Amino acid sequence: MTGRRRPTPLRDRARYRFDSTLARSTGVLMGWLSVCCLGVVVPVSALLVWTDPGSPRSFTGRLLIVWRTSAETLRLNGVSGAPLRMLLSALLGVIALLCVSTLIGVITTGLGDRLTELRRGRSTVLERRHAVVLGWSDQVFTVVGELLAARAGRSREVVAVLAPRDPAEMDEELRAALALPGSARLVCRSGSPSDPRALDVVAPHDAASVLVLPVEDADADTRVVRVLLALRAQSDGASGPPVVAAVRDARYLPAARLAAGPRGTVLETELTTARLLVQSAGSPGLTAVLRDLLDFAGAEFHVRDASGLAGLTFGDAVLRFDDCAVVGLLAPDGRPVLTPPAETVVAATDRLVVVAHDDTAAAPVDLRAHVDPTAVLPPAPRTGGPARTLLLGWNRRAPLVVHLLRAAARPGSVLDIVPGPDPVPEPVPPAVSPPSGHLDVVLHPGDPVRPDDLRSLDPFRYDSVLVLGPDAHTGPERPDDRTLLTLLTLRSLEEERGRALPVVAELSDPRSRPLAPLGPASDAVVRGELAALLMTQIAHNPALAPVFEEVFATRGGALALRPVTEYLLPGREASFATVVSAALARGECAIGYRAHGPAPAHPDPARPHPADPDPARHGNGVRLCPRASRRRLWNAEDEILVLTSPRSPSADEPAPDPAPGDARASHPHPATEQAPATRTPDIQPPDIQTPATRTPNPQTPDAQAPDAQAPDAQAPDVRTPDTQAPNPLPRMRRGQDGSGAPGAAEGDPHTP
Repeated sequence: MTGRRRPTPLRDRARYRFDSTLARSTGVLMGWLSVCCLGVVVPVSALLVWTDPGSPRSFTGRLLIVWRTSAETLRLNGVSGAPLRMLLSALLGVIALLCVSTLIGVITTGLGDRLTELRRGRSTVLERRHAVVLGWSDQVFTVVGELLAARAGRSREVVAVLAPRDPAEMDEELRAALALPGSARLVCRSGSPSDPRALDVVAPHDAASVLVLPVEDADADTRVVRVLLALRAQSDGASGPPVVAAVRDARYLPAARLAAGPRGTVLETELTTARLLVQSAGSPGLTAVLRDLLDFAGAEFHVRDASGLAGLTFGDAVLRFDDCAVVGLLAPDGRPVLTPPAETVVAATDRLVVVAHDDTAAAPVDLRAHVDPTAVLPPAPRTGGPARTLLLGWNRRAPLVVHLLRAAARPGSVLDIVPGPDPVPEPVPPAVSPPSGHLDVVLHPGDPVRPDDLRSLDPFRYDSVLVLGPDAHTGPERPDDRTLLTLLTLRSLEEERGRALPVVAELSDPRSRPLAPLGPASDAVVRGELAALLMTQIAHNPALAPVFEEVFATRGGALALRPVTEYLLPGREASFATVVSAALARGECAIGYRAHGPAPAHPDPARPHPADPDPARHGNGVRLCPRASRRRLWNAEDEILVLTSPRSPSADEPAPDPAPGDARASHPHPATEQAPATRTPDIQPPDIQTPATRTPNPQTPDAQAPDAQAPDAQAPDVRTPDTQAPNPLPRMRRGQDGSGAPGAAEGDPHTP
């Protein structure tokens, strides 16, 4: 059935005809513009003339005035006379108008294209000795901020950022998150860092340092390798600025190091974050200490000349500086020897590795007179019982955390896991899994954001609680959203019980740290922050790259917070040089301390306590490299920050094999080779308990007789795990409910 066609309105037909006419050509468009201009100018000019009392009374005279007024308005040279003369004048005016309009259009188009190019970030950076950051991730805020802080003393601070994003958005985000100094200049360019032509825009060959950041994608590590190859293609592989990069997976570490070449340093972010989580669980407050040690706001690692101390032993050299803490030697070939034996002789070609507030060296002084032997406690073996750990959440770093906890576990230790909605890989048979006789892993169903699930587990019976967030791009929520919800749930349990929980939470965005509801015993670890700080330190001083690799990669938990009661008598007034001497007797180097609680009363009431303008009593209580001659009253709750010595296995304990990803598997370190057998070993790994303050849990088998554990039963050093290693959850038991009741070990042939 056909219906009658509705008539089209005249207005719509006229608009259609008009649009079709305009789309024909540029000439038609110019004709319509001329008609519109004349249609407005001529009637208005005529109205002005006819309403003017002084205008001519004749019709031709008034038309002539209308012509002149319209011509002056349109800049057409209102010449009067013969019609041909008037037509030629109008034509000349139109030509002049077209020329001027074309010139203005060309200039406007050129300026617009230039502004568009600048907005897209395609112009070449004409700078020298600047810092170049390639890639965009959550670490870029830490990296750019620290680079500007490290270059604050220069007259011109320039940091160039190249990433496949809009330059205006990058510049806006960085300036909103960072307080840029007045002399700092931030240059953002758009392009792929793996494209050599895009790399030329930021001039990496003229830069002082180049940093390559991993992105939050599944192929992030392969992108880093491609960027390193692009940088290598621009040079001969041996010349150019130092390059610092980071990968997430240890499998890509050898390829990235090959692509970086001899001038490159490649870090591993996932393992670094996992180590920091485990160390923070065992040493509360260590995260803040590492931030203070690795940023440029306070004290950091430096290299100083040791020619004036040639012939002295390392023990004597340590007590020769009042303004810094000596932690090792740097050989002429660049190999570090950290915490060497006290009898090691300093050679004239050696350099000192120190922790100081700046790189200006003061004249050496003899501080042995400031050492008080009566306040020093004799060395004693460190012992500790089993620990209970609660792991809430699961991500790709969770297997590394479990591996590190197992490596540092003592017999009878328990790890309960509540993965939440994220799946956990199934355990593999024990025959192909790494040794795990000291850690009992139990998997519990539930969601950490639900208060009932956490109440059933009773988090207060654990020595530490680790909170992991999901990986990025795994759901509609932001990665930190579930972590913040879990922390809120734990905080509500703390308020219900009136007790503090030792919680260590992992965050992905540094801007989430102020939002985290942390309790008095809680701490937050920003994923990738430590790696970002290490990258900026190495970029600023490439000579320290082997030092940082030794401290944070090869030896893992080389930095530790020890109770002051292991070194000094509590309540005694002593100088920090006394602490340095006591730590040296244990094969350690004291770097600073962390003050807790009020200062103890002076033992002599008749002697007034001196004013203590100790800056460590503000903020997190951390004081790095204090003056060695300065005396203070040491509280029993104070902690000493030390650089530990590499542990030597006892005669009846075989040395554990390094993991495939461990640097010692192929490059034995000189500090380990030169350590004598009689040296006091470091038997405190980055553990999940603090032996000086932890009370053995009565629910663990070894809690009834903690002293029965032999000193040789100490946990081995934490080794770098290989992400291709077997599943780190062998013999994992699945709890039937949230009570932590023992379940059958999956894959265990001995389980009935």
